[in-house]
Amino acid sequence: MISIIAAIGKNNELGKNNKLIWHIKEDMKYFREKTLGHKVIMGSRTWDSLPEKLPQRENIVVTTREFEGPDLIAHGVDEIIEKYTDSDEEVFIIGGGTLYMQFLPYAKNLYLTEVDATDKKATTYFPEFDKSKYNREVLKKGSENGLDYAFVKYTKK
Repeated sequence: MISIIAAIGKNNELGKNNKLIWHIKEDMKYFREKTLGHKVIMGSRTWDSLPEKLPQRENIVVTTREFEGPDLIAHGVDEIIEKYTDSDEEVFIIGGGTLYMQFLPYAKNLYLTEVDATDKKATTYFPEFDKSKYNREVLKKGSENGLDYAFVKYTKK
């Protein structure tokens, strides 16, 4: 089963200059708890933005280039879609914007940290999606450093 996890602003902002916009300690903890022990799938720019390989997770990078570091390189999204769409194993798409757009039609769950803020200088956005096709469940609300946020799970109907 393919799931997506991301933190987004009010206008679907994701990132700025290949970095996260929102630095919320609880969101980082939530991301770690959700993805620990699972495969995390990312694009090469997301991989490059990490300080190191994410521990206790299988790091998979979707790219056409060859390089060292990740546990596995997938040479296209089709490889992941075919293997995990109907699988009982939950895998997480963790970025960036292009991969979110490519995997959105196949994702059963969207774990979105919805941040009640905007950033006009954002360079990467989460794709628009039809929320009527999902059940929406607010898992938790919080506030940190003046930012209100909610952990929201969207499950495809």
